[in-house]
Amino acid sequence: MLLNNNVTEFILLGLTQDPGKKKTVFFFFLLFYLGTLLANFLIIVTIKTSRAFGSPMYFFLFYLSLSDTCFSTSIAPRMIVDAFLKNNTISFSECMIQVFSFHFFGCFEIFILILMAVDRYVAICKPLHYMTIMRWRVCSVLVAIAWVGACVHSLVQIFLALSLPFCGPNVIDHYLCYLQPLLKLTCKDTYVTNLLLVSNSGVICTVSFLMLLFSYVIILHSLRNHSAEGRKKALSTCISHIIVVVLFFGPCIFIYTRPATTFSTDKMITVFYTIGTPLLNPLIYTLRNAEVKNSMRKLWSKKLISDDQR
Repeated sequence: MLLNNNVTEFILLGLTQDPGKKKTVFFFFLLFYLGTLLANFLIIVTIKTSRAFGSPMYFFLFYLSLSDTCFSTSIAPRMIVDAFLKNNTISFSECMIQVFSFHFFGCFEIFILILMAVDRYVAICKPLHYMTIMRWRVCSVLVAIAWVGACVHSLVQIFLALSLPFCGPNVIDHYLCYLQPLLKLTCKDTYVTNLLLVSNSGVICTVSFLMLLFSYVIILHSLRNHSAEGRKKALSTCISHIIVVVLFFGPCIFIYTRPATTFSTDKMITVFYTIGTPLLNPLIYTLRNAEVKNSMRKLWSKKLISDDQR
């Protein structure tokens, strides 16, 4: 498959070539990445160590934080290091690994968001059957299916990337390797490849987004029959989920559901959902969830007290 490939490495132009602006990029994205690691680490540790989080919602939130951490890690460290370097080259193999990991954890996050919407639908619309439907075994199987689905999606992306012949230009006008900018470097017509890309990534993003919106419309409509206190609690949870869904899917749909054309805003939009969203997700869930905030406060205050006693 790679016999006609004359390119062994790519040059990433990054967000900017200006040395002064590169320092700003390094500072801000290092800050964002460390914030992402810290915020998601706190959620992961809190859910794993606190007995209060025994419901499926927090089981899925754990995997959302895990996917955010891995998704950001597949992109941010390389971007931060490149801000220091004058010539930002990435080998062909490293580029393919980034394509795979980027799509794998991004797709896994999409499936987890769908599972979280299903969990909220069952909890609000069928509360009497909640524990029967959302059993631990069922939740574990659903997460396993999400892993497999993400893997299949990523393998399709890798197959498309490896089927592209690269004969000359190797400069990628971006800060990461993914198929859209790679299509511009190939020495063959990419109409079919772009069609396959849209039918794969584009359809997954669009269909998942519409499914999620439809599910939350049904959930919000069903809240009419709940008490005022029940409505308030359910609304708080659902609004958090809807904000995360819009922030993640909006940029994805813009990038993946159009022909192989590039716009000047593409880099910043990609930055938003690859670097910004993994940081915003834990902040949105913790700031709007009193139960998570209280458990975090209790857990880490106990930790500090036990450390002081030693």
